Amino acid sequence: MKVGCLFGSFDPPHLGHIAVARYMLEHKGLDQVWLVVTPQNPFKQDRRLSPEQHRLAMVRLAVQGIPGLSANGLELDLPRPNYTADTLAFMHSRWPSQEFSLIIGSDNLASLHLWKDALGMLENTKVLVYPRSGLEEHQAQAELMYHPAVTFVPEAPQVVMSSTGIRVRLRNWKPVDGLLDPKVLAYIRQNGLYAG
Repeated sequence: MKVGCLFGSFDPPHLGHIAVARYMLEHKGLDQVWLVVTPQNPFKQDRRLSPEQHRLAMVRLAVQGIPGLSANGLELDLPRPNYTADTLAFMHSRWPSQEFSLIIGSDNLASLHLWKDALGMLENTKVLVYPRSGLEEHQAQAELMYHPAVTFVPEAPQVVMSSTGIRVRLRNWKPVDGLLDPKVLAYIRQNGLYAG
């Protein structure tokens, strides 16, 4: 089985995440896409995140009823700090019959060469790259742009929204129509997340 993995803090998960996951599922020969909740991005140690159980619950709501998409909290139980290479190595050992692909934005492609054991990770994991704002700059910076394991998917939805921007809007009681699944927004309101 071919599984795409979209890692993220998902604080909160937005419709851009879902659009990319669905596109990769439908167009890149994947059987499933897992949205893997990350405890803390090693490159963003200074950022405070919402509690893990809330972020995982929101991802579960965001993928609810969408065939082929699922929330995954496996990284929450692994030793920290979490590095994608280590998590993928664990996944390959736990599910040896699965073929895993990493789904990242072009902003992450620009820094992929700085990730822990990036070249080792690319030996047994394909990388599917979707466009983000600043694409041309990302491509210019991406040392691994032409690695055989890396596939750029320019026709995938370009995600212009960000969780950071959505948190700011929610904190200031601005509308988030078209940015969040209504079930996720209801969960945020019920649990007092991102309140000003």
